[in-house]
Amino acid sequence: MLVKWIRCTVVDRRGFERGQRKWAGLLGEPGFRGQGGGWSRRWPDTVHVISFWESRAFYDSFMARSHDRLHAAQAGTYKDLQVKLFDHRFDVKTGFEPHFTGADVLRLAHCKVREERVEHFAHVQEKIWNPAMAGSPGMVRGLFGEAPENEFLVLSMWQSTAEYGKYQVERVERLTLRAQTEADVAALNGDVVQLEPSWTV
Repeated sequence: MLVKWIRCTVVDRRGFERGQRKWAGLLGEPGFRGQGGGWSRRWPDTVHVISFWESRAFYDSFMARSHDRLHAAQAGTYKDLQVKLFDHRFDVKTGFEPHFTGADVLRLAHCKVREERVEHFAHVQEKIWNPAMAGSPGMVRGLFGEAPENEFLVLSMWQSTAEYGKYQVERVERLTLRAQTEADVAALNGDVVQLEPSWTV
């Protein structure tokens, strides 16, 4: 499965939200599995959108055919667009499904990992971070994705900001030390996203 992560700064909120609803046209696209997103809880005008595709071939076909028509409604409503593609490597909680049901909040952790530490990073993600997240109350589903140049995305969906906050306070510092995260990660960018139900496709 291919994971597409879009991040941008919105300059026309009403126009952007109106355009976002037009992406319902993705339904029926070959290989499309689901899309959702919302507003950053940290930066007021920042938006994140995540979409899931069966494969790169289906995604490339969509980009060549239908993307520009669907995108036209949002032209001029945002700036600073960043797009990253990740291959799904493994689930954070078993049985990942590419939908947003039951989740209120999305946590994104984008990691640039030192080349000689990639294997260790993936190993501790699977053996230390994943069990801790999967066992946390309110954690719904998640995945670990990989891109070229030693880039990784840890995506997790949570029932509420409060549940994610409890995990953050109670476990993250201890897990960071145990997993030797500082030795693995050259750069880490993250955000917490308040999902907008009307954007879910």
